[in-house]
Formats: sequence, structure tokens, C-alpha cells
Amino acid sequence: MNPMAGTLYIVSTPIGNLEDITLRALRVLKEVDEIAAEDTRHSSRLLNHYGIAKPLISYWGEKEKVKSEEVLAKLLSGLSIALISDAGTPGISDPGGVLIGRAIEEGIDIVPVPGPSALVAAISISGLPIREFSFIGFLPPRRSQRLKALTDLSTEKRTLIFYEAPHRILDTVEEMYEVFGERKAALVKEITKIHEEALRGKLSDVIRMLAETTIAGEYVILVEGRRSETLSFDEALEEVRTLMKKGKGRKEAVKVVAEQYGMSKNELYERSLGE
Repeated sequence: MNPMAGTLYIVSTPIGNLEDITLRALRVLKEVDEIAAEDTRHSSRLLNHYGIAKPLISYWGEKEKVKSEEVLAKLLSGLSIALISDAGTPGISDPGGVLIGRAIEEGIDIVPVPGPSALVAAISISGLPIREFSFIGFLPPRRSQRLKALTDLSTEKRTLIFYEAPHRILDTVEEMYEVFGERKAALVKEITKIHEEALRGKLSDVIRMLAETTIAGEYVILVEGRRSETLSFDEALEEVRTLMKKGKGRKEAVKVVAEQYGMSKNELYERSLGE
């Protein structure tokens, strides 16, 4: 460690409800010399609410790499700094990783101040298996890239967890149904806020409910992993029939079921023709 440097505190902040902040986080924010915020305008609302007045440094978006060096210089001069994002924990699908990496390289003491997390909050009310899970975060913005990423994840047996923005949420869930087939899922939006809502059911159910609700805010999507039990061909054919009734072509339905259960697409397709 660098004995002359200050301390970098990684402080979790509310993801919606301003009451969701720890006493320790408030103390640290009041005691540090400066606060590095993802967006100073956004963070000012929280700080003003709790009467915290400290110099703010913005490291939003494209500024992160340059601003990280500025913050690093302050730390090396002996100042203590709290790193916060707009919501939740810095570095988890949020900026902050660049500064944390550089601070580690320079031997600066880094102290976590844990708190709210959309990921953990959504898991706790999902109703899905959570003994093991894989956190993916945001999928790529382009459809072709999303489909490839989802296909790569289609054999994962652990519960999958994603973040998604409102303008892509319906497309993303429909693509999950296209690639994963009929799996249990939970979709949680506006966690800790006034319009908090959880949609649970099979992916097709979630798509239907999503189409009937107001789309707004940030979303957490949880999808069960690939089921490990072996399906008989009769059961697989029943799933193919179900998908075809919902509008999928035979080849597409066969592909979804075969990939989900590790079956031969050719054999399943030939068997389905005799239905």
C-alpha cells in the first residue's frame, strides 16, 4: 500500500428510494475530502437531501478515463475520496472500474461501503433458483449481437440475470423466448420506486404482461437456466407443437427445443413431420 496516499471509498447509493442508504455510507460521504460522482447533477439530489456539501468531480461517460487520472492525482496527494455512481454500486454495469483499476496499480487503499443493489433486490423476489446464478448485465445493443450472446448462454444451467433499458426491453425478452424457448422468468422494474413491479411466469407470459403494462425505467430480467432433466421425444414433440401453435415455423420450433434439451435437431424434425 502507498502510505502517503489517501483512501478511495467505493460507496453504494440508493437505486431509487433515498431512504435506502446506510449510516456508514452517510458518515463516509460527510467525512471524505471530495466525492467522485458519475453525474454530479444526479448525485446532488441525494447529497442535498442529507445535507452533504463536498466538492464534486464528474467522471461520467467518455470523461471516465481522463477524470480517473485527475481523481488518482488527488488520492496520491493524500486526499480521501468517495466514488459513487448514479445508483447502486460503482463498477457493476456502471462506471468506476477504470479508477478502481488504477488505484490498485498505485497501491491506494480501497474500502468498500456496501449497500443497495438492483441485482440482489431482484433476485430476492424473483422466485427463481438463486443458489447459483450468472450475472450478465447489459446485452449488446444490436439484435445480431444479442442473439449470438443469448445463444452462447442457452446451455447455462444457472439462473441468468440481465439488466436492460426500457427502449429495448420488449425486443430483448422476445429474443430470449426465441433462443431459450419456454423457460420460467421474472422481470422486475423500478425497484424501490413508486411504480415498482415484478412480472413472473414463463417467458411467453412475461412478454404478454409486458405488452400490457407501461414500459418505463430500468429493468432486471431473470431467466431460469437450462433444465438438466432429460426430455423424452414425446415430451419434446409436445413442446414443438406448442411453439408452432404460437406462430413459430417448424424448423425454428425444432431448433429451440433441440438446443434447449441437447437433442438431435434432424431426428426431432423428422419425428415432428409424422405428427
